[in-house]
Amino acid sequence: MSTPAAPAVKLLQRTLLDELAHQARASPRGRAHHNIHLAASELVQRFFVVADRASYFRPHRHSAKSELALVLRGGFDVLTFDAQGILTARYAVGEDQPAMAFEMPRATWHTLIARCDASAFLEVKEGPYDPASASEFASWAPAEGAPEAPQFLERLRTLTVGTSG
Repeated sequence: MSTPAAPAVKLLQRTLLDELAHQARASPRGRAHHNIHLAASELVQRFFVVADRASYFRPHRHSAKSELALVLRGGFDVLTFDAQGILTARYAVGEDQPAMAFEMPRATWHTLIARCDASAFLEVKEGPYDPASASEFASWAPAEGAPEAPQFLERLRTLTVGTSG
């Protein structure tokens, strides 16, 4: 009786981050991602995200799922908010910072701000991915692509705990 062949090891080359940085520069969103998982139905979602400084991640929360992010290049400010949009905490994560990763608890309003172009992280989330329930966006924050979004992002860069954007 023969033994079934082991699945091939998936190697992810460092050049992938350079390719994603190039895509992010060319993207109107200022970011690019690469899924490691093969299908939205997988129970663990794994992907790389590369973002430029001007990329706006609209504040949001994941009601039923937590997320873990490991910063691979550059850095991010991770901001958390209460339900009214008051900043509750600000964390610096990445190169030249004590923290290299963060785990966001379920139902926590948050956003990320890239500290420099080509900042990159590996994100791991519970699956399966359901676009209808993946994220709830904050009503107090402008939509991505809205004319006021760049101004809001700039306010977030200097927002202090206890104030709103």
